[in-house]
Amino acid sequence: AYFLPTLLCFVLGGIAAVLQNSALTEWYPFLIKPALTPPNALFPIAWSIIYLLMGISAGLVLTSRARSRRSVMTCWFVQLAFNFLWSILFFTCRSPLLGMIDIVVLDALVVCYIVRSARVRSAAAWLFVPYLCWILFATYLNGYILVYNGTGL
Repeated sequence: AYFLPTLLCFVLGGIAAVLQNSALTEWYPFLIKPALTPPNALFPIAWSIIYLLMGISAGLVLTSRARSRRSVMTCWFVQLAFNFLWSILFFTCRSPLLGMIDIVVLDALVVCYIVRSARVRSAAAWLFVPYLCWILFATYLNGYILVYNGTGL
């Protein structure tokens, strides 16, 4: 119940990393970014921690006896899909606009998961708080890049 969701997060993160690799060398370094942009070395560390917390959170929901666990997990899978899609839209498609649209939806989905999972197991919700903080910061970064570099369309 804990291993498979965690593995799924890491596999999708790995696929996204491979798909965005050329953009990280050919496009992203040349964008105008805010002064608060973290160093590139921080991103894999942060995402590894977040993926682990996401997997544990899912495991807590899956092992609960709550009737709503299935719908909460549906929310978990949908937010994970939007998480993966953001990398594709922003990096692979090189579109800050499409990335911004996606990440705003992702922000809402993560809040939805936190609220819904709190009713099943409060620890599951709390494990998503660092993720929410990180993607809200990513929303700021994406928005800044969109404003100062254009839509990418």
